[in-house]
Amino acid sequence: MNEPIGVFDSGVGGLTVAREIMRQLPEESMIYFGDTARVPYGSKSKDTIIRYSRQIVNFLLSKGVKAVVVACNTASALALTELQREYIVPIIGMVQPGAVAAMKATKNKNIGIIGTNATIKSGQYGTYLRKMDPKVTVVTKACPLFVPLVEEGLIDDRITEDMVSRYLREFRQYDIDSLILGCTHYPLLINPIQRFMGDGVTLVNPAFEVAKCLKQLLKEDGMQAEKGHVARYEYYVSDLADQFLTFADRVLPCRVDSVQTVEIEKY
Repeated sequence: MNEPIGVFDSGVGGLTVAREIMRQLPEESMIYFGDTARVPYGSKSKDTIIRYSRQIVNFLLSKGVKAVVVACNTASALALTELQREYIVPIIGMVQPGAVAAMKATKNKNIGIIGTNATIKSGQYGTYLRKMDPKVTVVTKACPLFVPLVEEGLIDDRITEDMVSRYLREFRQYDIDSLILGCTHYPLLINPIQRFMGDGVTLVNPAFEVAKCLKQLLKEDGMQAEKGHVARYEYYVSDLADQFLTFADRVLPCRVDSVQTVEIEKY
């Protein structure tokens, strides 16, 4: 099945998920949609996020995708269940793969989660973790300023180091040994976060785990692309195409030559 995989995010952060899919599933074509006109989702209501997510899935289905990846932790936390109930196409999100990986990584059952305000408030990661083991200790922290720092390209900047320290220092008193990067932008801050947390803490990148889950899903359902299939990638946004291209060039392993703007409200 050489149809593309649909991947969407509230903006550009989901490109870290697209990057992992390119690496782990090199023969799979992909259509990426970034809702750059309506970003951020982290401050929107659940009903609004569900409505936005429906529109985007409708758009991706109009492009003939065989599966959808919700490459946004906020939409995964608040809209995934509704989407899976409404659509026949397989849809996977960020939360469950990240939670499973964190549980496998922890030795002392003290797990930290960082993300947007909406992701942290939803409590979805904690719910999954406690379902697997009721004795787990979950410590959460919203880190809203990480996203603008990443999008400004301030990855290894003194300001970023200061914000990492400010947000994460309280984790040290809880002796966590596993930390979920619960926002698709955060893997780009993996170096300053790891430096601050130390080598004793395993950083869990849900983007990596989602690509692994997608690979397994396609294999089990017999939906993999044919051997030797040359993957094609298409990119769509709801606004700010130039900014998207700049960010994509920093994140993706291949050059993005063009991105198209879509009136997503039509869907």
